Amino acid sequence: MNLLILAFAPVLIILLYVYYRDKYDKEPLSLLLKGLFAGVLIVLPISTTEEVATMVINPAGLNQIPSAFFTAFFIAALFEEGFKYIAVYLLIWKNKEFNERFDGIVYAVFVSLGFALIENLMYVLSNENGLTVGLTRALTAVPAHTIFGILMGYHLGLARFDIKGRTKHIINAFFYPFLYHGLYDFILMSGHQLLLLLFLPFLGYMYYRANKRMNTLSDMSVFNTDNQSNV
Repeated sequence: MNLLILAFAPVLIILLYVYYRDKYDKEPLSLLLKGLFAGVLIVLPISTTEEVATMVINPAGLNQIPSAFFTAFFIAALFEEGFKYIAVYLLIWKNKEFNERFDGIVYAVFVSLGFALIENLMYVLSNENGLTVGLTRALTAVPAHTIFGILMGYHLGLARFDIKGRTKHIINAFFYPFLYHGLYDFILMSGHQLLLLLFLPFLGYMYYRANKRMNTLSDMSVFNTDNQSNV
């Protein structure tokens, strides 16, 4: 029971935080739950495609650093962020509730953390050191998936309301989560001492970048009366 709580708690805390940050026009809980469930559903196609790709390409046949790079970017990041992107797009792109830029962040985070929840349960419950794994992931992997969702939602939010820059932002909505996810996994998978020293600074930078993106779209909200008074 304690391990279950440990696996669920960081996801729930972050979801509540992101819901709180959506200050001006709260999203319907039914649609948020659909987003969370969509994140759960994509676990199966992600795990299947990753397994098949690993069998076909066999990155383990490479040296450690090239193998880590290929696995991080072109298996883990590619399929995980790719399926998240598809799920978020199908969920909200034409939905009437997607009526301001910040909504992109909210829904992308809910989908991302639906996936992260199942991944967290699998890691915590299947490991002999479940408590240590759970605590570590609560401070690293779960926030990382949140950050990937924020970066995705930031650009989808801009794409939805910026017709001239739409193509660029639609591409960036996948590219930046893919890039940061790949770098995150590559640092850990490489086992290289110098790269591992960069992990905490890199994680700190991701926190900073994600918070800045959230602040930017929050300030741009069409429901922000302070913003409207300055127009």
